[in-house]
Amino acid sequence: MSSGTRAPAAAPRRKPRQSRARHTSQALQEAFVRLLVERGYAAITIREIVSVAGTGLGSFYEYFENKDDLARVCLHLRSKALLLGIRETVAAHAGRPLREIVDAVIDAQVEAHRDQPLAWGAHYLLERHLSSAEAYRKMYDRFVAEWVGVLEAACDMAADGPKKEIARVCQTILYGLVAHTHIGTGGRPDLQALSRQLRGALHGYLAGVVR
Repeated sequence: MSSGTRAPAAAPRRKPRQSRARHTSQALQEAFVRLLVERGYAAITIREIVSVAGTGLGSFYEYFENKDDLARVCLHLRSKALLLGIRETVAAHAGRPLREIVDAVIDAQVEAHRDQPLAWGAHYLLERHLSSAEAYRKMYDRFVAEWVGVLEAACDMAADGPKKEIARVCQTILYGLVAHTHIGTGGRPDLQALSRQLRGALHGYLAGVVR
């Protein structure tokens, strides 16, 4: 069944709150990511997803409207995991010099991409085709807010200054290098080189704007 096919009208989709429901939803997400890497988005069908997940079509439509809906959920949750990673890193390093906090954020973000690099490559490629402009801006602004937190947590950062502007550039550097490295290498990035490039780009920029 293609992504454009829907089940007959039924009750509103359930949110996977209970343990079994969460397991079913997670199985569908994992099956989708596996197929995304193996076959590419256009070739995946809902029947293949439920077959790999070990569920049925009925279970699929309890949680997702169609393939696009499932894909957007997967994109959102992966991005959210990176977002929370920045927040947790900042909380653990608050009060340290800015350079140390930035290095810790870089380390955490690179490490988060170490698992399933092919899936991350597919994630960034699909994100460009499937995310709406509104959803993309909303998530981008959330990352910028976390970078503002990075600046505010540093012991050597002046209280005044265009923190939001600086934060936007930092997120653009981080996202741009990480996403394009994964896409450009087909999901086979040299993470050591990526870490070095991120340090050079972020510290170089911050040295010119932070006094």
